[in-house]
Amino acid sequence: MSVTGAGPAAVPPSVLADTLLERLTDVYAAAADPERAVAMRAYMKDVAPFLGLTTPERRALSRTVVKGTPRPDETDLTALALRCWRLPEREYHYFAVDYLRRHVGRCSSGFLPVTRQLIATVSWWDTVDLLAAHVVGTLVAADPALTADMDAWIVDDDLWIARAALLHQLRRKEHTDTERLFSYCLRQSGHPDFFVRKAIGWALREYAKTDPEAVRGFLARERGRFAPLSVREALKNIGARPPRRT
Repeated sequence: MSVTGAGPAAVPPSVLADTLLERLTDVYAAAADPERAVAMRAYMKDVAPFLGLTTPERRALSRTVVKGTPRPDETDLTALALRCWRLPEREYHYFAVDYLRRHVGRCSSGFLPVTRQLIATVSWWDTVDLLAAHVVGTLVAADPALTADMDAWIVDDDLWIARAALLHQLRRKEHTDTERLFSYCLRQSGHPDFFVRKAIGWALREYAKTDPEAVRGFLARERGRFAPLSVREALKNIGARPPRRT
């Protein structure tokens, strides 16, 4: 059963989300570094304002935020993620992504529309890629019926939704649906955007760690359909052919 057609997710009530958001905004704001925030915003191409927290600092603060709180259910995760995304500073989005990665196993297939909403809102690689590989990928692995949604995502007009479809199998290794991976790459082989072309190469490069011959063979057959960037990224670690014996 596909869930792609679901509309924007509403924010449900959640006592746990109330608690976490109150702690989070207090702790993060107190540690903000406005000077560093300017540089971070520039590095991320002005996708969002920043508080100026480094990753190690932010994650240490996050541990204090969640300390002593109960494990969330799907309603809590929905409320927390959507409410974090409504806050302007990017570090709040990062907190939500980390929290979802940790607890996605508690979510049903019905959480996919929430994840799609996050991917399509304030979209940039820093959140999209982690959501694709760790949240979308986990949901699809748990419910193969969601591959129908991935088949819809790969042809979506939103390049970030298409990128998420390309990357959702990054962690699947020998369980990768190779036919679907290759067909997705071919479907978007002519895409004009850098981020889609890069994702094609990344997805193939990651699978090449499991089956390099399959990736070499695929590109030998279809190389002319791909941008040089995609081919270069795909073959970065394996080359176009096996090394000669000496």
